[in-house]
Amino acid sequence: MGRHSQIELLDAHSVPGPSPEVEAERRRVLRNHKIFVTGLLVVAAVIFLACSWWQSQPGGAPVWVGYVRAAAEAGMVGGLADWFAVTALFRHPMRIPIPHTALIPRKKDQLGQALSEFVGENFLNAELITEKVRSANIPEKLGAWLSQQENAEKVSREAGRLTANALRAFDPADAEMLIQSQLIDRFTDPQWGPPAGRMLADLIEDGRTEPVVQEVVTWVHRKVLGMEETVVSLIDDRMPQWAPRFAKDLVGAKVYKELVGFTAAVADDPDHEARHAIRRFLRDLAEDLQHDPAMIERVEGIKQDLLGSTPVRGAAAAIWATASASLIDAATDGTSLLRTKITELCLTWGTNIQTDPQLRESLDRRITAAAAFLADNYAGEVTAIISETVERWDAAEASDKIELMVGKDLQFIRLNGTIVGALAGLAIYTVNHLLFGA
Repeated sequence: MGRHSQIELLDAHSVPGPSPEVEAERRRVLRNHKIFVTGLLVVAAVIFLACSWWQSQPGGAPVWVGYVRAAAEAGMVGGLADWFAVTALFRHPMRIPIPHTALIPRKKDQLGQALSEFVGENFLNAELITEKVRSANIPEKLGAWLSQQENAEKVSREAGRLTANALRAFDPADAEMLIQSQLIDRFTDPQWGPPAGRMLADLIEDGRTEPVVQEVVTWVHRKVLGMEETVVSLIDDRMPQWAPRFAKDLVGAKVYKELVGFTAAVADDPDHEARHAIRRFLRDLAEDLQHDPAMIERVEGIKQDLLGSTPVRGAAAAIWATASASLIDAATDGTSLLRTKITELCLTWGTNIQTDPQLRESLDRRITAAAAFLADNYAGEVTAIISETVERWDAAEASDKIELMVGKDLQFIRLNGTIVGALAGLAIYTVNHLLFGA
């Protein structure tokens, strides 16, 4: 493993902490506390040695020196004992591997597991969470908040921004693939003939084709009414060159008159034979679309030609470009119909929640049930983050960081040990002197 990989591994397992400036300040404060408490321990040792020397001199020392010596001795012992206890949490005292020392580096994983279980049992249990959620009156507060215009507009604005960002972040290639597979390709897979035939047969059965037939024959009649010159000219072109002019005009006018009469009769008479012919044609077409292999194949050819055309091949990109641009514009425009509807919906919901006790109760039940479900099913996964994170920490670094966080307060234990030890030693010596005079 190269040096670069080792650095990456150490960084991945490093313990998160404060900024370098804050960490430096904490180290300075911890160092000052250690110096002060250790200095107090040294002072107690110096006083003890001085008193012992004085008492060892010829002629002895005053009685009060014994009191001072006893207090200094007990303070020194108490300070040393508490120094050992505090130090044993984070490292081996004086680098000597004494049993049951360096507890945090050795028991780091067990501490992480215990902390994880403690949080899960006391903070993320379903009963506690549901109680807190129920007492928070979330539906009532939510309704009061949503019923205010500025808050409803804020929800609309944030929803619009989220929608726009999501659309911008979506890869156009993925969007086009989705449209192609879920929309366009779905028209390619099945045969078009049989479904179209069944749909046409259903329309005929329900009489839905009659208005279409009526519109068609009426449209044809209107078109014929404006085609007199065209019909006459067409007949003239088809007549022999030797035919007299009046004969051409007469034949053309006669044909046009008959054509107008025929189309008028078809348009006015629902029972006209031409209409029956159209109906027979539609029924035959519906039957052929469903069962005639040649017709089905012909429709499939039309489908392939249509789907293989350039406009259809580029339809997915065009649909996404148009739809995404329209949605982004609507989501970012505060006056758009989308944003306005979201605002109105928030105001309506907020008012309904405030005025409808049953709705509030229903929302409260659902929120409470959701909280209980999350606590029952995912509390273990949440608390597992604690134990898994602690397991990934480097033991020495974790011990150092923890000492940096709580070490200042632990130094007061050493301070109290020295002071309380001195007072206890003084009290014991006093009682002993009063009882036995020595």
